Amino acid sequence: MNNIPNIKLGLISVSRDCFPAALSETRRAAVKGAYGDIYECKVTVENEIDMLKAVEDVKAAGVNALVVFLGNFGPETAEVLLAKYFGGPTMYVAAAEDGADTLMDGRGDAYCGMLNCSYNLGLRNIKAHIPAYPVGTPADIAQMIADFVPIARTMIGVANLKIITFGPRPQDFLACNAPIQQLFNLGVEIQENSELDLLVAFNKHKDDPRIPGVIADMERELGEGNKMSGILPKLAQYELTLLDWAENNKGSREYVVFASKCWPAFQTEFGFVPCYVNSRLAARGIPVACETDIYGALSEYIGTCVTGAGVTLLDINNSVPADMYERDIKGKFDYTLKDTFMGFHCGNTPICCLKKGEVKYQRIMHSLLEPGKEPDITRGTLEGDIAPGEITFFRLQGTAEGGLKSYIAQGEVLPVPTCSFGGIGIFAIPEMGRFYRHVLIADRYPHHGAVAFGHVGKALFDVFTYLGVPKISYNQPKSLPYPTENPF
Repeated sequence: MNNIPNIKLGLISVSRDCFPAALSETRRAAVKGAYGDIYECKVTVENEIDMLKAVEDVKAAGVNALVVFLGNFGPETAEVLLAKYFGGPTMYVAAAEDGADTLMDGRGDAYCGMLNCSYNLGLRNIKAHIPAYPVGTPADIAQMIADFVPIARTMIGVANLKIITFGPRPQDFLACNAPIQQLFNLGVEIQENSELDLLVAFNKHKDDPRIPGVIADMERELGEGNKMSGILPKLAQYELTLLDWAENNKGSREYVVFASKCWPAFQTEFGFVPCYVNSRLAARGIPVACETDIYGALSEYIGTCVTGAGVTLLDINNSVPADMYERDIKGKFDYTLKDTFMGFHCGNTPICCLKKGEVKYQRIMHSLLEPGKEPDITRGTLEGDIAPGEITFFRLQGTAEGGLKSYIAQGEVLPVPTCSFGGIGIFAIPEMGRFYRHVLIADRYPHHGAVAFGHVGKALFDVFTYLGVPKISYNQPKSLPYPTENPF
């Protein structure tokens, strides 16, 4: 994927001047040995002058994500100014003591130093990532560094992102409409365009010589799922239109995602449904959110940065019929009926995330736009059951009051046929019924949720925390009631 950052890590050790610097340096070398692929800055920071030298050194080495290592107690001021002057994602970790025989002359007190580090970060309003338990052996810290990589990748990606939109959000989808001030606060740029702008650009690509090559790639990807080959030329034309628009409109930004109005005028004026193209771009790390869902596009991009893989955006759509639950789920999987639901969209999920993807037509749009006719302008969906496996359902959302909130829920897609249409799967999330009522409904979330294919809730929680999201909800166990839950 070339739409997410590549991370080059740097490691800087700090040392309080009343402790031997050699203690921090020896421990730093052990961390480098345990992790491997990280630039080891040889400037040990004991004061502000050292801090400036260390920042200059890691920047010259191309470092874009920094690990500050308290090899001993550490200098409170200089160590937190590293994050300020470095300016990129920064994590603070501390050394555990080496052994009982070192506690007289080789004790580092970094356990204590991390407390003062945290206090000083807050005092200066400097954001940084501190792991759940930030004190450890070199092996422990190597794992913390590995966990930090997707967080750093996301922070850099969001800070250098432009969301390009086409068209206003649909009238009956006000749930996807939220104030955009918080996007600017996060460092995201927005470029809002008319659907007419997109139509003009699309028409200019009519005879683009690259179209046959894109069609051939689509045919290769679809294989037997190429059920409506006649629509591929228009889909290829549209794919090139979006890719060229992204390249020509990045401006000062490095990364681009889209949020597009995809119905109903889209079908009559463009002559197809854009879902399959949206799925292909999502697989490349360029999500295209349906229904001009700006926060949905941002959520998808965050999931892409965290996982380094394709994601999707689905409606939290319909309940699982009781007879289907009794026949295919009960007794085979440890979920109640209320733990399950169907996640659906017309066809924007990458084909690699489907059991078997096929280009088809949008049934609902067809009944409205082409009743009683062979599908024509409603062709272009990518349909199939979503492949079973672990998932994380999540969303970052702007509130009507101009704030930010988020939710994260881990679960799985069950290996159960959906007996339905679209890109769809049967999802199971522990305590989903309570989560649905006391988070999704109570906190007024829209029907769209981003889906990452894997359990990445830990990384997403740390990302939302680093971004300063004040409320991060999750599917709480029965033993932990929600504030709005009736105790009787």
